[in-house]
Amino acid sequence: MQLQHAISQSISQALQALYNLSVDAAQIALQPTRKEFAGSFTFVTFPYTKQLGKGPEQIGQELGAYLKAHAAEIRDFNVVKGFLNLEVEETEWLRLFRHLMQHPAYGCGESSGKNVMVEYSSPNTNKPLHLGHLRNNFLGYAVSEILKANGHSVLKANLVNDRGIHICKSMLAYEKFGNGETPESSGLKGDHLVGKYYVLFDKAYKEQIDALVAEGMDKEEAKKKAPLMLEAQEMLKKWEEGDSKTVDLWKLMNNWVYAGFDQTYHTIGVDFDKYYYESETYMLGKARVEEGLAKGVFFRKEDGSVWVDLTDEGLDEKLLLRADGTSVYITQDLGTAELKYNDFPYDQSVYVVADEQNYHFQVLKATLKKLGKPYAEGIYHLSYGMVDLPSGKMKSREGTVVDADELVAEMIDTARKQTEELGKIEGFTPEQAQELYHTLAMGALKYFLLKVDPKKRMLFNPQESIDFRGNTGPFVQYTHARISAILRKAAEMGIYADAASFDQVMQLHEAEQEVISQLVNYPAVVKEAGNLYAPSVIANYAYELAKTYNRFYQEISIFNETDEQARNFRIALSAMVARFVRESMGLLGIQVPERM
Repeated sequence: MQLQHAISQSISQALQALYNLSVDAAQIALQPTRKEFAGSFTFVTFPYTKQLGKGPEQIGQELGAYLKAHAAEIRDFNVVKGFLNLEVEETEWLRLFRHLMQHPAYGCGESSGKNVMVEYSSPNTNKPLHLGHLRNNFLGYAVSEILKANGHSVLKANLVNDRGIHICKSMLAYEKFGNGETPESSGLKGDHLVGKYYVLFDKAYKEQIDALVAEGMDKEEAKKKAPLMLEAQEMLKKWEEGDSKTVDLWKLMNNWVYAGFDQTYHTIGVDFDKYYYESETYMLGKARVEEGLAKGVFFRKEDGSVWVDLTDEGLDEKLLLRADGTSVYITQDLGTAELKYNDFPYDQSVYVVADEQNYHFQVLKATLKKLGKPYAEGIYHLSYGMVDLPSGKMKSREGTVVDADELVAEMIDTARKQTEELGKIEGFTPEQAQELYHTLAMGALKYFLLKVDPKKRMLFNPQESIDFRGNTGPFVQYTHARISAILRKAAEMGIYADAASFDQVMQLHEAEQEVISQLVNYPAVVKEAGNLYAPSVIANYAYELAKTYNRFYQEISIFNETDEQARNFRIALSAMVARFVRESMGLLGIQVPERM
């Protein structure tokens, strides 16, 4: 933020002039002044008492007096214990606001020359997307947009888990119980149809385990010897050997799933620049395992399985290839990392994956380092916590998954009921009303899942998320619609406020200063969100900006203002808030309506 930097510079000069103390401006931290005190920025003097041999209040008084006399941007100050609260000159607020109006790209970083690949979604082709996938997709999309706003070149990637034992389970169940059922004949989306057979496999598999245990077999042994599991493992071997019948069934069922996924992605508003498929990367991963054996950094056990020893890195020994030669997750991840780097030489490769895989990504990075790969250092795991509903954790194998499509449909229906109750769709056509319900539902869902720090496990409450009050997406969306109505009214009155329609000496209300302060802080917020890979920083900024504007709207008249300059300024201020609400919510993948 330019203003903060200028004030930090002035404090640095004051410390030098008053105490002969050299402190770099970049090291001087300012924080927003607490609401109960006058001022915009606060400088904490406690850390300097020892060096200067003075009390915190005395330092505050001396610095404040110096700044008031020598810093053009400081109008006044007050000291509360060791907190120096600084009030900014109104002309400075107006200058900053003019700067915002004249720079449509304000908040976007210049090109950094840095390549970042963000991998998210990463669905399995044996079941539909669920609530956890929604947090993953929204996080990945938002982080990508935030990194773009920071000037990085970003490629959004989706690694589809389209092979492996879990895929064979659905295939085997369909082969046994499917009777030629298709999405068309069943009326089910393709991903839902395939998911149905994944659940059927698990049900039949458990029955076989129970039967074997009843005959006296140990449960762990029964899990390995159950006929269905043995058949699924045999099917995986056939697939890896290229058996045409197995591969044809795999292609058929995967294509059903892809059509279903595409529909869901379109509905929730996420996209990808590049798709990767594990079926196309696992062989490259096997080649990297052979490379590691040749280099002596991997080793083969007596049963023929291949491992890497990472105990020196504080990890463990990790299986890279099974005894029968089939690959495991890490095998294909080794191949995918290389393929991704060849396609898009990244400085950083961000994996948006739940925190259950924290250890896996430590192993991946350490294994790539062992192989001496130049891209190993760029591996970054954006770990996030699971999402629960009040009913508890999701378990897809038991058929109790919180389905993404069903949840989105429920959210749209809830948005419709809430909107109709509040009477916010007067003059809307049925198509416009439906579009509004979808916009509000997705705003509620995305905002609620993104406003929480990614690392935290969270409880999603659908009803709470769609409230038009409080820290919710619809509250921010409604603020934008309110401002849009103000701007339409201004246009009808022939008022188009620009920087020339108010002058430098106009008096500003405290609420107006607070709104400008929020606006000029936008670049710092975008930068922080990018550095932390945290869309929550943007979400909470959008909420604070909307809340601050609503306070301004309640306290200050716009159209009843008799001073033409003040009225024009408030219209221009409203337009600028709408712009930054739109931009910040856009970084989260959330649309804001013009009318409600």
